Amino acid sequence: MADSPDLIRAAGALLWRDGPDGPEFAVAHRPRYDDWSFPKGKLDRGEHVLRAAVREIEEETGLVPRLGRRLPTAEYRHGDRPKQVDYWAARPVAEAAFTPNEEVDALEWLPAGEAEARLSYRHDADLLRAFLDGPSRTWPLMIVRHGSAGDKRGWREPDELRPLDAAGRAEAAALAALLHAYGPARVLGSATARCVETVLPYARRVRADVVTDAAFTVGETGPERARERLLELLGDGVPTVVCTHGENVSELVTGLCRELGEKVPDDPGLRKGEFWAAHIGDGSLAALERHAPGTTGG
Repeated sequence: MADSPDLIRAAGALLWRDGPDGPEFAVAHRPRYDDWSFPKGKLDRGEHVLRAAVREIEEETGLVPRLGRRLPTAEYRHGDRPKQVDYWAARPVAEAAFTPNEEVDALEWLPAGEAEARLSYRHDADLLRAFLDGPSRTWPLMIVRHGSAGDKRGWREPDELRPLDAAGRAEAAALAALLHAYGPARVLGSATARCVETVLPYARRVRADVVTDAAFTVGETGPERARERLLELLGDGVPTVVCTHGENVSELVTGLCRELGEKVPDDPGLRKGEFWAAHIGDGSLAALERHAPGTTGG
């Protein structure tokens, strides 16, 4: 479904938790439509799809979600307009009692079979089956290209001291919220001011240290060494953010995909301030998504 001025963009999640006999899924009743569905809602004007997914889940369920792997996008007609809903698997950060609200007056946690029978729409049932076909638990590995740092040709001091410019600082602030949608992670990066500054707002938000690593530092490494280091980190199985330079990004993404036996994206590179989020589960690449802080994403 191609984007058009009439397109309705929305975001949501298949929210799940561990139950006594396997995963349980949050199914919401909306009194306005008298239907049962997974939590979702429309993007506000200019809102990034990741932020919308988190906000809508919190508003409808009262639960703070931690996004997992990307699930299939639902595309259908809403009245006479096309609608696109981007979904993620998600788990609540903590349990909380549900309080009915205007949008959702009941929330039930159901095992897969009961959830599928309760759902009102085929696309929600398809979403549930897509979740069950992949790993339930995944962890994120995020590859970030540093934000805008001016024109290096006009910088007369050591290159590692070149800072973010005004646009880059805005990108760093926006990235903090987007990366946080996946939860806290360790933070590694190039030992340059522009890379440290790009991930500093996120690191402050999750109370993590920014650890510089020569393997990701321009002038100290090459793309092959950066790839080797990334694969070492992959073996740890720990949620991780890596901030590096454009010279390294394509090799990192290509090496990650080949290591896990997945197709390399047609364009594995990133523009400044963008990031890849790879979701790793059961030793495989369960999902790979690309986001930019200045767009609605998706």
